[in-house]
Amino acid sequence: MGSENLSQDTLAEQLLELAIKSGAEAAEVYQSRSLSRPVFFEANRLKQLETSQSEGTALRLWHNGRPGLTVAYGSVEAQTMVERALALSQLNQPESVELVKNSQPSYPDVGSAVPLELLVNWGKEAIALIRDVYPDVLCNSDWECDVETTRLFNSQGLDCYYTDTTLSCYMAAEWVRGDDFLSVADGQTQRDILHPEKLAHQILQRLDWSQENIPPPSGRVPVLFTSKAADMLWGTAQAALNGKRILEVASPWVERLGKPVMSPSLTLYQDPQAGPYSCPFDDEGTPTSPLVFIQDGILQNFYCDRTTGKQLGINTTGNGFRPSFGSYPSPGLFNFLIQPGSASLQELIHQMDDGLIVDQMLGGGDGISGDFSINIDLGYRVKNGQIVGRVKDTMVAGNVYTILKQLVALGSDADWNGSCYTPSLIVEGLSTTGRIY
Repeated sequence: MGSENLSQDTLAEQLLELAIKSGAEAAEVYQSRSLSRPVFFEANRLKQLETSQSEGTALRLWHNGRPGLTVAYGSVEAQTMVERALALSQLNQPESVELVKNSQPSYPDVGSAVPLELLVNWGKEAIALIRDVYPDVLCNSDWECDVETTRLFNSQGLDCYYTDTTLSCYMAAEWVRGDDFLSVADGQTQRDILHPEKLAHQILQRLDWSQENIPPPSGRVPVLFTSKAADMLWGTAQAALNGKRILEVASPWVERLGKPVMSPSLTLYQDPQAGPYSCPFDDEGTPTSPLVFIQDGILQNFYCDRTTGKQLGINTTGNGFRPSFGSYPSPGLFNFLIQPGSASLQELIHQMDDGLIVDQMLGGGDGISGDFSINIDLGYRVKNGQIVGRVKDTMVAGNVYTILKQLVALGSDADWNGSCYTPSLIVEGLSTTGRIY
């Protein structure tokens, strides 16, 4: 399934023609088609193979200056969609039309699809590598190839489309030792190939570290967030950089452009060409572009869509994305990268005299405020630069804005955690509490 499928479909043309004939001043069609092939393993065995397809169409039009949005899935009647959008437009307040004119009609397809047999073999290989060392462990995993085609077509002459192929896997290894239950999980997202041996090694490393349960530290100690856990911190930064939060004066960085907001070791940016979350255009049809948000700790830019950018007196940054298929575009991110440091994970651990490693957590932060209190689902105690065991029933609390100014060290082990590319890092200033056995 390639991008030409949507470009040759006539539904978008029918919708726009009917919308304009029905009195709409402007209209836009957003289409998405996906083909997913997941492979599921349960309790070390292949359980299920699936193939699923989905297709959605969203029509947005303006009639007498009032917007109307309707969504349909699968095969749809163009006339029905137009009539519904016109009816909904009567319920909304007038707003200006923000549509992009044609800039580039097509973009290269990205990623490569793989056969189901290869997904099955990757799953079997990863499970075998883990059970060779820990035969009592039960592994559950899923391996998936997802092909998605997106097309955006509007009455201003825009017609752009591309196909995005993504490979992903997720594995959880469950280890029951008497009354003690341990679950170690990890995953990958790539364009062309998955690496089962790397995934197995990451899980085996954590099983090795968890051989013994020991008391957690108490009070304020350095805390190392692995690349898998550090994403929790960056969610707050992403919220603070949102142009809509700036308009609402809800971000603490409203008056901080050009000023330090983090440790000088930190540089945060987006890159349309980077990794499995590359993206050629946003959901408004604006080409995405490289953008540095924070350079050496100094705030440089916010991100916004067309409407927000206009209200802020700046141009869109190409970050107008739909939170859901039936939503209007709003400021959003396609990827978010933190420039890595130079120290490996082992070197970071060796720097800690007495501290805590957070690898998996339950709960999260309080959004834009930056305050958080999390239960550690999987964490480790460090003494004299060495991991000495797993900690249980432990919590850490602090404020994201505060601790990102108190960065101790930044790792070189950056990896994708969802659409966030982050290394491990050590911070200070966190309160740690736990049960002493």
